[in-house]
Amino acid sequence: MTAIQSALKEAACILSENPESPTLDAEILLCLVLDKPRSYLRAWCDKELEAIQLSRFQSLIQQRHQGIPIAYLTGGREFWSREFIVSADVLIPRPDTELLIELSLKLIPTDRPTAIIDLGTGSGIIAITLAAQYPHAQVFATDISPEALAIAKLNADKHQVGTVQFYQSNWLADVPDTQFDLIISNPPYLDEDDIHLQQGDVRFEPRSALIAAEQGLRDIRTIAETAHHRLKFGGHLLIEHGYNQQQAVQCVFKHFGYDDIQTHTDLSGHPRVTVGCTKAPGHED
Repeated sequence: MTAIQSALKEAACILSENPESPTLDAEILLCLVLDKPRSYLRAWCDKELEAIQLSRFQSLIQQRHQGIPIAYLTGGREFWSREFIVSADVLIPRPDTELLIELSLKLIPTDRPTAIIDLGTGSGIIAITLAAQYPHAQVFATDISPEALAIAKLNADKHQVGTVQFYQSNWLADVPDTQFDLIISNPPYLDEDDIHLQQGDVRFEPRSALIAAEQGLRDIRTIAETAHHRLKFGGHLLIEHGYNQQQAVQCVFKHFGYDDIQTHTDLSGHPRVTVGCTKAPGHED
């Protein structure tokens, strides 16, 4: 028999070769097996694990040692103070994407009905978060992947947000003819040769949600072009992009006629989200 303390020490030693936080990872995975909070591990550090518990824990540790993301092993990740279901069919929610929420909340009009769409919704974190914040808003979400949409719908149910309308669509192609106040997207923006594709969790995430042609800009161009015709006057387009794409994305926005173009930085100070709006009636260049 193996005690909790010994199992954790051995697991952290195995994981010390590659993860950034081997002890934390080991604790998270043992909590998953035991269905207990981390405080339990300290309070009952000498408690012996059952054989089936130890076997499952060791299997999870080996998968983590191979690089499989913690979020895929636990099946969840927190975003905007909510726990979301994730699987290998969707990107893992990241803190930097919360910038899209912060900016959106500042732009959502409060004096009239609001229509919002999240393009490439993945696990649904953006659409569901905004729908929860503004339950009277009309919120749409699209993804080309039926597997991703299934996860997004599970998350909508989990958080009791029944107002989001989901569509399997290549960006705006199969979305009803609605005019939006906000169009939001975290699209694929990595070039196929980007070194980040060989690093960390990204190695295991769906390539279709990460890679875009034309140096990572094809989907951003498609969204910017089609979104311009689906925004209300004065409506805003918000796109998350790579830290080194600020100038290129701003040029795309300018090319398709957006006004008041601004790029905002993420938690690390890197350019991460570019915002532009459609010209209101009477606007002069």
